[in-house]
Amino acid sequence: MSKRLDNKVAIVTGAGCIGPGWGNGRAVAVRFAEEGAKIYAVDRNLDAMQETLERVRAVGGDVTAVACDVTDSAAVARMVEGCVQTYGRVDILVNNVGGSAAGGPVALDEDKWDAQIALNLKSVYLTCKHVLPVMEAQGEGAIVNTASTSGIRWTGAAQVAYAASKAGVIQLSRVVAVEYASKGIRVNTVVPGQLHTPMVEARLAGQRAGGDVEALLKQRLARIPLGFMGDGRDTANAALYLASDEARFVTGTEVIVDGGMTVRCG
Repeated sequence: MSKRLDNKVAIVTGAGCIGPGWGNGRAVAVRFAEEGAKIYAVDRNLDAMQETLERVRAVGGDVTAVACDVTDSAAVARMVEGCVQTYGRVDILVNNVGGSAAGGPVALDEDKWDAQIALNLKSVYLTCKHVLPVMEAQGEGAIVNTASTSGIRWTGAAQVAYAASKAGVIQLSRVVAVEYASKGIRVNTVVPGQLHTPMVEARLAGQRAGGDVEALLKQRLARIPLGFMGDGRDTANAALYLASDEARFVTGTEVIVDGGMTVRCG
């Protein structure tokens, strides 16, 4: 039986991780490799991808690691060209770069606002800008963008730039999906909720719980009707479906991965 992504070439941005465990990008790279994809793993920090590369190779995956700042158009163009030179094509693009900064409009510095928009939204625009011509020439392709439940709901903290940029990712995906549907290219979005990824210990606890990881985990868990927190593997499984031919009739939509959090009242 063939694997779901046999002989597909997937660019996965944000394939590194801030610590050990299952971040979204790491999980996507490994899960796609398990299903037969060749992985072009992208992160601005090569060191952050070492565990990712080890895990991909452990499942027999073909992976190439590339350092790239995806907020830099020229760097993204070189990265995409490098993927084509290495593997001959780009079948799948997974945009997974992102990060949050605390604060509403008054508290958040303007330079941090600009940085958030660049990291979370401009990066998606740029990778699409340079990958779409390759996919159009092929006559097919699938793009999966990673947003956040912060882009559709209040999720417990004022992080206005993150929320606005992730909402932008959702609408960017919808617009591009319609524009490129006739060209055989599908564009969808995964919307993760409050997952337990390495980011919780490395950054979020310091922003929101005075460094108390257990207190933050307890707060987050209380919002989830299913009663447990998922991790990057849950994001990866949703992305896998959207990237695969099983989703051949699915474009311009979102898969929410949040344990029911965003539909809970109160």
